[in-house]
Amino acid sequence: MNDLLQKLEAISIRFKEVGTLIVDPDIIADQKRYAKLMKEYKDLEEIVAVYKEYKSLIDNLESSKELLKEETDPEMREMAKMEIDELETKRPEVEETVRMMLIPKDPEDEKSAIMELRAGTGGDEACIFVEDCFRMYTMFFKERGWNYEITNSNEGTVKGYKEITMNIDAPAAYGVLKFESGVHRVQRVPETESQGRVHTSAITVAVLPEAEEVDFDLNMADVRRDTYRASGAGGQHVNKTESAIRLTHIPTGVVAECQDGRSQHKNFEKAISMLRSRLYQIELDKIQAERADHRKSLVSTGDRSAKIRTYNYPQGRITDHRINKTLYKLDAFMNGDIQEMIDALKMAENAEKLKGEEV
Repeated sequence: MNDLLQKLEAISIRFKEVGTLIVDPDIIADQKRYAKLMKEYKDLEEIVAVYKEYKSLIDNLESSKELLKEETDPEMREMAKMEIDELETKRPEVEETVRMMLIPKDPEDEKSAIMELRAGTGGDEACIFVEDCFRMYTMFFKERGWNYEITNSNEGTVKGYKEITMNIDAPAAYGVLKFESGVHRVQRVPETESQGRVHTSAITVAVLPEAEEVDFDLNMADVRRDTYRASGAGGQHVNKTESAIRLTHIPTGVVAECQDGRSQHKNFEKAISMLRSRLYQIELDKIQAERADHRKSLVSTGDRSAKIRTYNYPQGRITDHRINKTLYKLDAFMNGDIQEMIDALKMAENAEKLKGEEV
């Protein structure tokens, strides 16, 4: 039995085990465990379906080869040869599908996401580019039918935002957006530049998986809560009441703020979610740093200080430096057409994972 079949056989055995467990009354009574097993069952179901197809292909190939060895009738031998050629042609495609399905999935990829955009070097121009990228991402969300909500924002002195944070409430949003974390550099003539010179500015993007209570146990005794009046847009009501919330995790110094809702209670709930996600991300970073000792990933290093992408307006190009991919469709890209780049990054990550599996 080849290595792929051995791996698939083990998965098939586990699939049968999980199938037995999910009808056990004791398991059904434990909702958390039941939900976890149901998810595993659905994930394994897809692989088992491919396993059956692959096993059938291998069995047919072996029987056709056996027939060719033993058969003396020319017509039967010709049929066996045709069958072998057809199956050998199909085999690499099925094996590639199997290998891709066997790549270990990151459980975080299935989560909703929190995205933070902050102005870096470049002053007013960086604030304007934060707004441009915010628009780019929200147009992408709209295209995919995703819901998002701004939870915190701080406007620039001229226009744009010094920072803006939003929750993206969509299954697997983190798995799609995680590659956006890092420094995004823009090269263009700023609106504030009268002499027509090209300037370079930068913003940082951080994408966090939205953590649930089961992911990170947050002890509220470790959290300091402050209320203050919201600043910026929002009308007189927002500015008159202390509806904005700032939460500080005393042991780590991690801060989460929410000021874009009118209700202090809702702002508090959102700030708690954000604080839990930030603390959870710290734990994930530790785990990923340990993994990186074994397998260096060029795509998802988790290093948010790394320059990942350049947006060059005079040349109409976007270059992702992690995979050396350049697209000459800047206008469409800034209008939310970013899927091609995300797909290329995902393929690069999968290729690295496959290499890691082979090692």
